[in-house]
Parts: sequence; C-alpha cells; structure tokens
Amino acid sequence: MNLKHNIINCIEEYLGEKIISNTSVGGGCIADSKKITTESRRYYFLKVNEGFPQDMFQKEANGIKELRGCGVIRVPEVILANSDFILMENIEEAPRQKSFFEDFGRKFALLHKHKNIAFGFYEDNYIGSTEQKNIPSENQKVNWVEFFFNKRLLFQYQLAEKNGYATPELRKGIVMLEKNIGSILSGSEEEPALLHGDLWGGNYITDDKGEACLIDPAVYYGHREADFAMTKLFGGFSSGFYNSYIEEYPLLEGWQYRENIYKLYHVLNHLNLFGMSYYGQAVRLMSCYE
Repeated sequence: MNLKHNIINCIEEYLGEKIISNTSVGGGCIADSKKITTESRRYYFLKVNEGFPQDMFQKEANGIKELRGCGVIRVPEVILANSDFILMENIEEAPRQKSFFEDFGRKFALLHKHKNIAFGFYEDNYIGSTEQKNIPSENQKVNWVEFFFNKRLLFQYQLAEKNGYATPELRKGIVMLEKNIGSILSGSEEEPALLHGDLWGGNYITDDKGEACLIDPAVYYGHREADFAMTKLFGGFSSGFYNSYIEEYPLLEGWQYRENIYKLYHVLNHLNLFGMSYYGQAVRLMSCYE
C-alpha cells in the first residue's frame, strides 16, 4: 500500500524533511504498519488507519504517554498522532537478553506499583478496535467490583447482544456473574494500579538492547490481577516472568481463583471482534464460578 499524499505531506511538514522510502512491516488487524525513512536517514514506525474509529490513534498516544510517564519499562515515543496515523520512534529489535523474561516480569510489577486514586481513566479508549469504557461513575471510582462488572463484562455482553452472539446460555452466565461478582472478587481489594490493559505475546517487542518494550496498550487504572491474567490467555509467558513478578510484588491470596473472570473480559471482546469461535471459551470461563 502506498502512503496517501496528505499523510506524507503532514509528516514531512512536521519533521521538516522528506520521506524517501516506506516499507510495510508486520502488524495487527487494526492498521497498516510501515517503517519510513527520511532523507537524513532517520527511521520511524508508522501505523495508518484502515477505516477504524477516527480517535483511535490519539487515544493510543495518550495511553502510551501514561505508560512512559512511569519510566520503569520502555514504551515507544509518539512523534505525531491524528485521525489518519500514528508516528512513533522506530525500535530495532536485538536478540533477547538471557534474563529477558525475568527482567520483564520485574518491570511489569514496578509498573503496577504506579497508583491512582480512582479506577478507570480520564477518557474511554479501545481494546483492539472495540471501545473500552473507562470513565467511572462516582461509586465506580472507588468500587472495583462495580467498575469491572459494568464497564468490562456487562458492556461486552451488551455488545454481544447487538452482534447476535448472546444466546440464553450466555445471558444465564452473565446474570449469574452479576449475582456473584462481589464474592468472586472478594479479597482482592487494592488501590487502582496502572495497567497496560491488553498485554499478550503480540503486544510487546524486544528493543535494541534485548529488553522488553510495550506496544499497543489499552490503558486504564484497575486491579493488577486483570493485567496479570491477560498475559496467560494466549499461551502465556515463561515461568521466569511470573516468578520475578511475584517476587517483586506478591499477588493477594486467591488470585488463581480470580484469574478466569479477568480472562473472560478479553474472550468476550474476541467474541465480538471475531465471532462465534470464541463462544465456547467464554461459556467455559463463566462456568468456573457457578
């Protein structure tokens, strides 16, 4: 795909130099990704909007800024973001250091030590291409149980209804969870922690020093168990990651029991994004709490 002239002109005007080449690179399903080179031989990473919400890249940029503000784990610098594209520093990947996952787990724990006074975030953003509701009611600012059920599980279920995936079986499951959510999450009370929001194997890279770098966040403040559980959803990371995380910042008793309810949010989102192939997994996760 060739870059549109308006995108080229906007970037060249901002950088003050010409783009001499652009090369497609691997990316997700949300955007066309490219490495661009300028006449001074500087390299940048560019994602171009392929028909998704117009504010998606600005929301991504705001989340990246929140993560970078902690200074505990590398996140690419955003150069420029608008409705058409997001331009970031280009990070060349080097071989992983021997202690890659141990260092990654420890830094992820340090990220979660960055706290806020309220759950949620100052703006809604996106989980993949799905809107993620982050602005809490007054009670939800301090009540994680209410925030998580309403802004995460119920919201995704309501999307499933609109998309035609909400069978009586799924509705029975969400009604059961609404009744039991308080007891399921009991004992996990903590201050709101800064979360990446969507950390799996496709949302980190290895940087030029062989260390972990976070990409594609869905940032908000919540219980860190939600972030921890997401890392296990699609195969998980190495044992070194989890061991070093827990050594740095031990999880509260019962976290293993609560893990599936946090996975459920992401599986429901995948149901809404990709269809019924995720339906059975969603029902199985709900059944863990019957």
